[in-house]
Amino acid sequence: MKRYIYFFFVLLAFYGFTACTNLPENVTTVNRLPVIFPDYTDVTIPVDIAPLNFNIVGRTDAVDVVLKGEKGGEIHSNGDYADFDIDEWHQLTQLNAGSSIRVTVCVERNGKWTQYKDFFLHVSPYRLDDYGVTYRLIPPGYEVGGEIGIYQRNIHNFDETAILEEKAVPGNCINCHTPNHTDPKMFTSQMRSEHGGTLVQIDGVQKWYNTKTDSTKAAGSYAYWHPEGRYIAYSTNDVRQSFFVGRHQPIEVFHNFGNIILFDTKTGELILDDKLQTPDWLEIFPAFSADGKTMYYSTSKACDVPTEYLKVKCSLVAIPFNAKTGTFGSKVDTLLNGQKTNSSYLHARPSYDGKWLMFTKCSRSNFSIVQPDADLWIMNLKTRQSWPLITVNSRCSESYHNWNSNSRWFVFSSKRGDGVYTKLYFSSIDDKGHATKPFLLPQKNPWEYYHKLFKAYNVPDFTKTKVEFDVREAQRQLKKDRIQVTIRK
Repeated sequence: MKRYIYFFFVLLAFYGFTACTNLPENVTTVNRLPVIFPDYTDVTIPVDIAPLNFNIVGRTDAVDVVLKGEKGGEIHSNGDYADFDIDEWHQLTQLNAGSSIRVTVCVERNGKWTQYKDFFLHVSPYRLDDYGVTYRLIPPGYEVGGEIGIYQRNIHNFDETAILEEKAVPGNCINCHTPNHTDPKMFTSQMRSEHGGTLVQIDGVQKWYNTKTDSTKAAGSYAYWHPEGRYIAYSTNDVRQSFFVGRHQPIEVFHNFGNIILFDTKTGELILDDKLQTPDWLEIFPAFSADGKTMYYSTSKACDVPTEYLKVKCSLVAIPFNAKTGTFGSKVDTLLNGQKTNSSYLHARPSYDGKWLMFTKCSRSNFSIVQPDADLWIMNLKTRQSWPLITVNSRCSESYHNWNSNSRWFVFSSKRGDGVYTKLYFSSIDDKGHATKPFLLPQKNPWEYYHKLFKAYNVPDFTKTKVEFDVREAQRQLKKDRIQVTIRK
């Protein structure tokens, strides 16, 4: 009797499976690409990235997708959307590294199947072996605090975990998580509130500092590590917002002042230099070169903001740095002059192999993420020639870019799609500085995920391995007094 019951359930499961599987038949072919979300047509991807699942835009009864590698291998998805098995996907991308994967899409509507024009996924020969990316998720509103958190995402699957959320430290505005060249063993972050402070974590040891002194105007904010790990450059700023009425652009963000300070993690001292603390100019967004011998930053002439917000034009400059003495050189070199070109150059990010300098260019401002015309540009550090990354840029703001550990890939935030919510995109750079068509951070069900997410991705960066952070220790430390930094004499 038990044997008959067993076979009954086996047959029931079989017929249930076949009934739910709707395979294409009597297919009509059309010579146009399917309209999919996200737009993954002809993108370049790394081996072992999370599956590029996608949805068909518009009403459908069923979606059938076949992936076939030029070097071999084939996988299949059939259901409400393209949902690929992770292990099969990874095997297919590994087999086709340096080649392409053909994508065949069939869609059923009202009992009729349509096969669309095939497209390709190009599998790059360049590896992206970093564990994942870190980022802040924040409502794209204008209030202070509230449901803010720093998260990390394994880019080889769909696992997302919190590093630190606002609900663990209520009332605090959590700022950027900044590792040392993607190394999570060294990172810094800033917490702004009555009980805030500057976090520096090295090898799992948390230290919370008060980086505001009588000689500085504010605590440290935008940060960048010297590659040797001893020094961190911070800019000190006062960020303000103004709102337009009856215009497509609702907000202008600006800084009332800006200086750059250098923090010595070994001694707990701040190093100040008059060239980076000028009264008539705003210095912001520091970044060290790959060899640590140069610091890049943006600088603009002080204006009466918000009245003169159209006059804020940032130049991209460089200053020598000596890590042995912790001192800067005497000459500031202008790479791109914002006043002469009527533009602003922001967020300089040198590649870790020393070849490139990626930055954001917009018509004005020292806060590019709210500027619709903000685009990504790249400079050859050997020739100092620069050009826009045409294949990457859109009609909306591109900003907050960072390199992966081998400098072949970069992540950036973009408002393309709706002009409000920033999302994360990935692209690769070849030896000539040309970028591939970017692809959106993959999700298990992308349409459902992104259309139900009412938060914006902010300040992304790569991390070689998973970030380890003790939230309970942070809560204990925040109840204590901050370590007060001193000024090096």
